[in-house]
Amino acid sequence: MLTAISAATAVSPLSANAGVSADPQSVLHAAMESVDHDNLFTRIGVRPLINARGTYTIITGSRSLPQVKQAMLEASNYFVHLDELMPAVGSEIAKLMGADSAIVTTGCEAAIALATVACVAGTDPERTQSLPYVKRKSQVIIPKHSRNPYDFGVRMSGVEIVEVDSEEELRSKLSEQTAMIYILSSPAAEKGPLSIPNICSIAKEKGIPVFVDAAAEEPLVPNIHIAHGATLVGYSGGKCMRGPQAAGILLGQKDIVQAAWFNAAPHHNWGRALKVGKEEIMGMLAAVREWYKRDHTAEQREWLSWLQHIESRVKSLPSVTTEYLQPEDLSNRSPQLRIHWDANQLKITGTELVERLDKGTPRILVDEGTGKRPDHMQSSVVIMPYMMAPGEDKIVADAIYEALTHPGHYENPLIPQGAPAQIAGNWAVELKYTRGTGEQHFALQQDGDQLTGTQAGELYKANLKGVVHTDRIELTSNMEVPGNSIPWTFRGIVAGSNISGSVHMGEYGEATWTAVKN
Repeated sequence: MLTAISAATAVSPLSANAGVSADPQSVLHAAMESVDHDNLFTRIGVRPLINARGTYTIITGSRSLPQVKQAMLEASNYFVHLDELMPAVGSEIAKLMGADSAIVTTGCEAAIALATVACVAGTDPERTQSLPYVKRKSQVIIPKHSRNPYDFGVRMSGVEIVEVDSEEELRSKLSEQTAMIYILSSPAAEKGPLSIPNICSIAKEKGIPVFVDAAAEEPLVPNIHIAHGATLVGYSGGKCMRGPQAAGILLGQKDIVQAAWFNAAPHHNWGRALKVGKEEIMGMLAAVREWYKRDHTAEQREWLSWLQHIESRVKSLPSVTTEYLQPEDLSNRSPQLRIHWDANQLKITGTELVERLDKGTPRILVDEGTGKRPDHMQSSVVIMPYMMAPGEDKIVADAIYEALTHPGHYENPLIPQGAPAQIAGNWAVELKYTRGTGEQHFALQQDGDQLTGTQAGELYKANLKGVVHTDRIELTSNMEVPGNSIPWTFRGIVAGSNISGSVHMGEYGEATWTAVKN
């Protein structure tokens, strides 16, 4: 039986002999026989999985290094003073990562939040105690290309977000109220008038700090963002560095980094809830140390070899083609394999394959399943080897091959026959969430069984499209909200001037809805 220890190679960062003590009392991880056999998760009814998808927080990010586990275990045996520990650890991390100063946070989102508050209030205890109601500086500028769900870390403190889309607009919006400029590192932020270097140059003229969100990036030295003029940079600890999942790093200009720590736990300021423990602090230090020792070129070769094995297993099947996807930047820097096929020939779509692997034994998660019956039968899935363990490529390859060669039977969805209900017009909609209710308004147009219209929510709006088959209705929309979007899929049954059913909102769960025609 494959184990996490016995399968590890000298290349893998999970190698069992990578500088880890053999003392049974300090062994960092137990041999994991199989994700579906008896373990601490299965004993409470939770199914672990083989991660061929990537470092998504919802599936617990990365698998931490043995050295990280050992550091966290050892740290748990001691008491230390956090105001002595953080400067000591921060000093070493800063030197390793090429910055003036650093602190460990509870993740990159916490680094964003603490950096914002540090720039808003500094270390003035009257100002920090007055947050979020009173602010000396009340605005943060974000380029339009950098709006994203994680800029919630900026918004948490109640600052006003000022969005800009040109250099001229950036210059005109800089003011005495500008606390910070936030930029999400991405290919879009590497070019044009609102590139990181150009924004940093403009901000420097006004003495305004610039924070670069590099959560999933490899931390190169010299640090590319500091070299471009960034004041602060945030990293996730639980991605490529394979540190503690609940850890991150804020590094950069010393006085602002110190102000971020001042505003964080254990201090009774705005960030008291963002507590990072001694275990995460020492685990993060271990991860950073190991990052600069690991053979990253060899890791890339190993990941590619796993993909090549999976490809070799399926490429001879009818209609199967493959392509390798290369990372565009330093984030999630690993090759990926996309497998394409015609579900008319192999009798299983990509979405059905994803579901089958998720429900299978062992449980496997892959990425980006496409294909839908009956009219979108061209299918694909993507394999990300980044967080796989040695030997898991064979398990994934066998499971995909088995599904593509013995798919079982899938029926096309039943479409009710008959004249579609007439539902054009205005509808008052009530939603019942797990806690609370919401009111929306739909204005629908109808052309046969096809529907279009608008969705007016309590705060935001979206365009609707959908279909009605006899009395069965489905409507979808993507509601843009600041830095993010809410996907809505309404399904229901029409009964005259009333509709009732359920709505799925992606990561935000499900609710029920009713509608009455005005």
